[in-house]
Amino acid sequence: MTRMHDDRTGVGGQAADRRYLAFDIGGTKIASGVVSLPPADSLATPLVEDVTEIPTLADRGGDDVRERLVEFAARRLEQCVAAGIDIAGVGIGSAGVVDSETGVILSATDLMPGWAGQHIAAAVGEATGLPVHMVGDVGAHGLGEATYGAGREYPTMLSVGVGTGIGGAYIDHGRLITGAHGVAGHVGHMPHGLGVGMRCSCGTTSGHIEPVASGTGIADLFEARRPDDVPPAANAAEISRRAAAGEEYAIEILSTSARALGECLAGMGNLIDPAVIVLSGSVVNAGEVWWKALREGFADGALPRVRATPLLRGQLGGSAPLIGAAVGFVTAQ
Repeated sequence: MTRMHDDRTGVGGQAADRRYLAFDIGGTKIASGVVSLPPADSLATPLVEDVTEIPTLADRGGDDVRERLVEFAARRLEQCVAAGIDIAGVGIGSAGVVDSETGVILSATDLMPGWAGQHIAAAVGEATGLPVHMVGDVGAHGLGEATYGAGREYPTMLSVGVGTGIGGAYIDHGRLITGAHGVAGHVGHMPHGLGVGMRCSCGTTSGHIEPVASGTGIADLFEARRPDDVPPAANAAEISRRAAAGEEYAIEILSTSARALGECLAGMGNLIDPAVIVLSGSVVNAGEVWWKALREGFADGALPRVRATPLLRGQLGGSAPLIGAAVGFVTAQ
């Protein structure tokens, strides 16, 4: 396979010692790290240092989250200055639908009330005096994996995060494709009959894949169909352990859920034809039962030429969105 040559300004040819302050804003926590990006074609791995986090406390409302983020960013910059670290700019990956041109949150789920409409990039820029660029959190994750992780060998990549929810991003030759309304890559809201009647985080019960194939979705599906003689399961991790131990009902639910997700990925593969699909998040650790059913569902739904598309596990772990936030900043300059 031919390595993708990355000639994008900054990532492909920047000085290796430039550092960026990166933030990953989620519904539970806001993480931050100092990221050094090597040239993407060097095979070197980005360095993510001094990672720290604060709770999002999303239930306090969007204004409170914004103000706490601003304080956090100012404090982090002060720490960098005190340590003699020169920061070239700030990259942010945020939950919600993001307008990267304006740095404004266009919409968000009920998990982050009052987050929509927040002018995040401007607020952080004013507090730090640095240039700021913001993308969606799943977009940041995808940029990280596409540039330095499991997708770096491929020109196009569909990134899929399967954790508490399901998110995605499409990366085309280093460019994050966000679509006409900023919502491209919302894998969790692909329609599937298995989800009919199960409430999605977007509010619908008409049948999306997230409420039956995310971590919480697997647990909800398990409980919704659980026979009286099967004990409850605390979460998807327990279901995975029970499936690995041979429990028939756990195997059935895990397989049904993964197969449905694979079918949705096949539909996306048929539509956009990515060179690779990279899966990350807690659910990818569900074991061979999950992976086997996922691949079978994908193979059943994919067109013959799409069927050979690799389904790979992400390589960057929790560092992916911080690395991707920095990549997003660099490529925007």
